[in-house]
Amino acid sequence: DQALPYIRCVGDSWPMTRERAYFEASALREHGRLCPDHVPEVYHFDRAMSLIGMRYIKPPHIILRKGLIAGVEYPLLAEHMADYMAKTLFFTSLLYNSTTEHKKQVARYCENVEMCRLTEQVVFSDPYMVSKYNRWNSPLLDKDAEAVREDDGLKLEIAELKSMFIERAQALIHGDLHTGSIMVTPDSTQVIDPEFAFYAPMGYDIGAFLGNLILAYFAQDGHADQANDRKAYKQWILKTIEESWNLFQQKFLGLWNKHKDGNGEAYLPAIYNNPELLSVVQKKYMTGLLHDSLGFGSAKMIR
Repeated sequence: DQALPYIRCVGDSWPMTRERAYFEASALREHGRLCPDHVPEVYHFDRAMSLIGMRYIKPPHIILRKGLIAGVEYPLLAEHMADYMAKTLFFTSLLYNSTTEHKKQVARYCENVEMCRLTEQVVFSDPYMVSKYNRWNSPLLDKDAEAVREDDGLKLEIAELKSMFIERAQALIHGDLHTGSIMVTPDSTQVIDPEFAFYAPMGYDIGAFLGNLILAYFAQDGHADQANDRKAYKQWILKTIEESWNLFQQKFLGLWNKHKDGNGEAYLPAIYNNPELLSVVQKKYMTGLLHDSLGFGSAKMIR
């Protein structure tokens, strides 16, 4: 995989830094170390050539988005994505790491500034103003697009999410965890393309994944035909959304409990070794994380 100096799917009219390949390779290596079952190995990286040599993800793997359009059920998707998100987010947070290590990594990924600015633009800015980069089904959705641009309450919420996205270095996120960044078979799930990786709110990754599943749910009516009304498939998507969060929460709390006496400096064991207090802390943390995920997921869906 070689990074070009522009957005591949748009062309050279939208320039983009080649340095993104460095952050993609770095995140693949770090997330691959933490969750090797669901991240392909990097064999070689050439920074001067912006070139990544990595494991070939063989057929019958396909992009998850294509599978969702085709109506294919993936029975292990929720389990696998919960495992990926729990491990990559927990082990790169202050729940596991010292503040010294955390700040060192935050400083390293802070340099991925151009990719962060792209997200700030297309997710938190463009939909709320007239922009040449906006696309919708015109004229059918003209009034809906206008309603988004004129919704002051929505703009206030988006401003809060944008601030959190920029300011809160909670964990090393993938940064673009939509269904086009996941390759699947019924028994394998591989996460690719983390070129937007940096330290940001955990809920941005969780929300991106869940928000894309919600979009897939609403898109099913457009794929229905006489042979398949897609109603059973829509129920499978809803079940997958629910299982993804529930399994993520279970796995994340499992890692937290296992490592609560380790080097993590968010909640020092000398202060939070009371089981009742830790339980309250965890409940508040997970409630906040779900809230963040729903907010960021909504922003991704609007985009």
